[in-house]
Amino acid sequence: MQKFTLLLLTLILFGPLGIDLYLPVLPEIATGLGAPISLMQLTIPLFLLIMGLGQLVAGPLVDNFGRKPIALLGIALYLAGSVLAASVTSWPLFFLARVIQGCAVCCTAVVSFSGVRDRLEGEDAARAYSFLNAALNIVPALAPLLGGLLSASFGWRAPFWLLSLYALVIGMLMVFLLPETKPPGTLRSRGIPLRQYGLIIKRPEFLAFAAANAGVMGMVLTYVSLAPEVLMNQGKLSPLQFSFAFGANGFWIMFFSILVNKMIRKVGRPACLLAGSLAQLCAALILLAEFSLLPAETQSAWYCYMLPVVIACAGLAWTVGPATSYALEPWPQQAGVASALMGFIQMAGGASVGMLIMALPLNEKNALMLMMLLGTLLCALAWRMSKKMRGTITSL
Repeated sequence: MQKFTLLLLTLILFGPLGIDLYLPVLPEIATGLGAPISLMQLTIPLFLLIMGLGQLVAGPLVDNFGRKPIALLGIALYLAGSVLAASVTSWPLFFLARVIQGCAVCCTAVVSFSGVRDRLEGEDAARAYSFLNAALNIVPALAPLLGGLLSASFGWRAPFWLLSLYALVIGMLMVFLLPETKPPGTLRSRGIPLRQYGLIIKRPEFLAFAAANAGVMGMVLTYVSLAPEVLMNQGKLSPLQFSFAFGANGFWIMFFSILVNKMIRKVGRPACLLAGSLAQLCAALILLAEFSLLPAETQSAWYCYMLPVVIACAGLAWTVGPATSYALEPWPQQAGVASALMGFIQMAGGASVGMLIMALPLNEKNALMLMMLLGTLLCALAWRMSKKMRGTITSL
């Protein structure tokens, strides 16, 4: 099971690698392609939005054709998109490359979550999701630094050549090592299964838990999108210092997710959801206190931004595993479709709300505070819903 989980982890990593590896070099990409930095920043939410929308298609494909073929299809698309991104000479082609990468990641993400659901249930599944969340956070811990070093040595195209190499290597591993886990009784669908999606989304508990994940995802998206402006332009950090600050938070999420993984069995999933809501509320109140009490020159310090972010990201770690396991638990024969719908709500919902809040006439910290408050509300609703759920016992 450990080898299988690690294989799923390599598939999940396509998503964060596609964001964090090139984050420190966004200004260089904008200069190299002759585009404004504000336009290039949109490639981050665009990537996540495509991930969310594409999962509505990838879900039924995974249930119809199996986990392994769709994983290999996603890896092939990722390779093509990465090669295109490394070769472009204009920003419209770069946007096209990001769309292709987003379509690829929706395939690998659905396979990963479906694979866990195929093999595990209840608290075991929650612990697996928490482990995956913990492990994948090593990417935001190390990828910005690696991307910055590659760019400094070989130019801004180098991170995308590295993504191409990663896709090639992981594709070869999947061909030989990834087992097919689709249950024999999996329901097949023709086209996009709107009826199945409708039946699942009508369940208020599914919607509540998926919305909680969307809330924390929107918080992270807002933090990531605004971090270069707040930390480098306002906080006066160099690109290397930015990479260390950004990476330290990734290690923090990884450490805290491991801690949550051990806590789930002791305190239960509802308590973790409540803690996730309270952590985001605490972070929002700290931002409000900084804005109200501190002088302007102190507010621009990098630590005034990162302290509430660290607390809110602890809320992310408390939320993702329990909410994901609760959302997918009732759908053993429709794991692909349910995973796709959850991914759509989480990614597309989080990206859309994050883009909307960032478009409001608010400064960066107020926009982040508003997103944290929304995440607080959604996680609290998920906690209330979890009080009505009954756990399951996995027969051995």
